[in-house]
Amino acid sequence: MLEYLEGFISPERSRRFLQVLQARTRYLTIAIEDVFQLHNTSAVLRSCEVFGVQDLHLIEARFSRRVDSKIAMGAQQWVDVHRYADSAECIQVLRKKGYRIVATTPADHACPLEELELTQASAIFFGTEKEGLSQEVLQAADVLLRIPMNGFTESLNISAAAAIILYKLTAGLRNSGVDWQLSEAEILEKRIDWTKKSIRSVDGILQRLRKGH
Repeated sequence: MLEYLEGFISPERSRRFLQVLQARTRYLTIAIEDVFQLHNTSAVLRSCEVFGVQDLHLIEARFSRRVDSKIAMGAQQWVDVHRYADSAECIQVLRKKGYRIVATTPADHACPLEELELTQASAIFFGTEKEGLSQEVLQAADVLLRIPMNGFTESLNISAAAAIILYKLTAGLRNSGVDWQLSEAEILEKRIDWTKKSIRSVDGILQRLRKGH
């Protein structure tokens, strides 16, 4: 199927898909709990795409559809967005996939960002703009994480905090001996997905393929 579909896009685009996917990871993932401001979720989605994180998990117990396509700048095409009705469901799903739960907080007793070791696949949770993460997530967390700060302000905007943490952790992964990349099967799956998204009238093309034309 991939070979057939790639006939409808340029060779340069096909090579670019493969290049990007070889830098993608699911070893690290991001979860956002009930963020109200549309632009914040969209900005985090964009940061996930820029830093090579393939999945974003949105907990939407109070606020839904928190992605603005203009701010995300097309990142929603390349990052897989998963939605949950509540935090418990999200945590349960991620634990079953082998992730440890890392909750961000400004608390002094939390682990400083530069000391966090990525010896296990990790899901980094971010909370609302004013309240931070719920007690449910904080109590369920395996690790509490903070960005050390030297000013009077206690916390950063969620989109800024996510960008800082993503940059630091993804850079660390790529310089480590951890097996952080997507599997060959995952890369193939996303190459097909992205190629489909790049073709106009792809449904008709797939229908002809199934009929053997």
